[in-house]
Amino acid sequence: MMEIPGSASSLVLGFLLATIYGGVFHVVFGGSIRRILLYLAAAWAGFFIGQFVGDFLNFELLKLGKLHLVSASIGAWLALFGVWWLMGQEPGHD
Repeated sequence: MMEIPGSASSLVLGFLLATIYGGVFHVVFGGSIRRILLYLAAAWAGFFIGQFVGDFLNFELLKLGKLHLVSASIGAWLALFGVWWLMGQEPGHD
C-alpha cells in the first residue's frame, strides 16, 4: 500500500473542508450555479490564505498535523462572506 506524505494529506483535507464550507454557504444563502462556483473558489482561496497566515504567525490552536484548522477556517469564512457582500443580490431576486 502506498503511503501518503503528511503534507499531501493536509492538502486533501484542506480542499475537502473548504469545499464543504463553500457548499454549506451556498445551501444557506442560495444562488445560481455561477454563485456556487464563486463560493467554492472563495472558500478554497480563503482557506489557503488562512493556512498561510496561521503558519506564518505560528498559530497552534486546533492544529491537525501541518493544517491550521482555526486560522484556515476563519480565512475561508471571511472570504465567503466577503464575496457574498461584494456580489450583492442576484438580478431578479427580491
